[in-house]
Amino acid sequence: MIKNNIIKALKEITGIEDLSLETPTNLDYGDYSTNLALKDKKIDPNKITEKINSNTSLPITAKVVGKFINFYVKNDVLIDNLIQIDGEFGKTNKASSKKIMFEFAHPNTHKAFHIGHLRNITTGECLSRLHEAIGAMVIRANYQGDVGLHIAKAVYGIQLSGFEDPKDVKKRAEYLGKVYAIGATKFEESNEAKEVVGNINKKIYDKSDAEINKLYETTRKWSLDYFDSIYKRVYTKFDRLYFESETADRGKEIALEAVNKGILVESDGAIIFEGSKYGLHDRVFISGKGVPTYEAKDLGLAELQFKEYQPEKIIHTVGPEQTEYFKVVFKALEYIQPDTKGREVHVPYGWVKLKKGKMSSRTGNVILGEDVLDQAKQEILEKYKIDEKIAEQVAVGAVKYSFLKHGLTQEIAFDLQESISLEGNSGPYIQYAIARCNSILAKLSVVNYQLSKNLKLNNEETAILRSLVKFPEIVENSALNYSPNLLCNYLYDLASKFNTFYAKNRILGLDFRIMLTEKVGMVLKSGFKLLGIESPLKM
Repeated sequence: MIKNNIIKALKEITGIEDLSLETPTNLDYGDYSTNLALKDKKIDPNKITEKINSNTSLPITAKVVGKFINFYVKNDVLIDNLIQIDGEFGKTNKASSKKIMFEFAHPNTHKAFHIGHLRNITTGECLSRLHEAIGAMVIRANYQGDVGLHIAKAVYGIQLSGFEDPKDVKKRAEYLGKVYAIGATKFEESNEAKEVVGNINKKIYDKSDAEINKLYETTRKWSLDYFDSIYKRVYTKFDRLYFESETADRGKEIALEAVNKGILVESDGAIIFEGSKYGLHDRVFISGKGVPTYEAKDLGLAELQFKEYQPEKIIHTVGPEQTEYFKVVFKALEYIQPDTKGREVHVPYGWVKLKKGKMSSRTGNVILGEDVLDQAKQEILEKYKIDEKIAEQVAVGAVKYSFLKHGLTQEIAFDLQESISLEGNSGPYIQYAIARCNSILAKLSVVNYQLSKNLKLNNEETAILRSLVKFPEIVENSALNYSPNLLCNYLYDLASKFNTFYAKNRILGLDFRIMLTEKVGMVLKSGFKLLGIESPLKM
């Protein structure tokens, strides 16, 4: 990677190990820049520049501007890079020895798959693909709540309103959302309802009531079938589905064993971890009634995940409200299972809001993830008059890109019209640029490039070449920093540069420009694939 070559050369010249480079926003100031001379007054930037420029084996030239040293990638290097771009361009072996589990999605059965889940699964799938691109072996896992009070509330809602089977995957999910809202509302309104729901919950756990157990198993499958239809729609497939029902008993056993070891302690009849000893919160792992909490279940989950896959790290993509929770669970795990230390990571993502405010599945006032996709598709069909298959690809891409273009922890005020726009930083804008590249190349009968060794490049061509050479670096940074937005910004910038080039230059009949068009389309498509977005051949 060119950036690494520059850093290596600077280390050899200066003897300084801790070096970094900036990427100027203005291309006039080079492809990379360093303020090394500002940090260390003993350094003469002119002498460094002379040594850089005298080394013809380096892929860059250097220029001093004030106390800054700017580095420019040589034209012949840019053209060589262009020629080498293929479908694997951007992939590295940075993490080739690592096995990483990404755990994401996390919908609870019997509850809605809302817009927040959609951002979660979009983020988790993208991070998985980015890490695969830098050589990691990735396991996609999904931990779902299939036991607990929310299930009992849904079953209670069914008892109140009567059992129905709509015979359709989506309508079954809508029905479960409706009965959950009924049960949850009654639960809040009376102590009698709380007692009924509590009894239902106990019967589900111990499977002591055949009728309730049958109802539970039937509706649980409805939820899972519905979730599976959404996973397929957004191009995600999990290697392992974990459930709270399979971690609860073992989690309780681990917690009780931890009491004997002095890691967890009894407190007012409950079993807790004293996080306050470590500057964290005290948290209950087994309730006073002997029921394992989420914390205890996570102990069982961790044991199962490490046993089954032996990952170097487990990345939990979960909302920011769980940050303190994970700190406590991870700290407890360090003592219960010492080899997990540093291997459990929480990567939070921000809330998704609409202009109407927050969502609440308890009252039934929830924005369903699938409804967002359906509405985007319908708007695209009406606005752009394209066929249904392409509209589906554009709609899914528009919604996913609107999430990914923001920093992971940034809260999003989702705007449907902005997400489907063909202008500005949107998924359809980049998809249209890809389709434009495809359209140009489709007009060619034979592609047999003849490139001159002494090409004279104009500003638009140079800008694209200087962007293309940085694609592998962007992919690596996006993966290692858990920052898909870096890749989004890069792709938008590249698409914008190509559109400017297209508007100002004739392409057909000129081999270099045809190749440039082909490679831009290739990189944009590869980048979108890493985001988990499909690219229509035409729009």
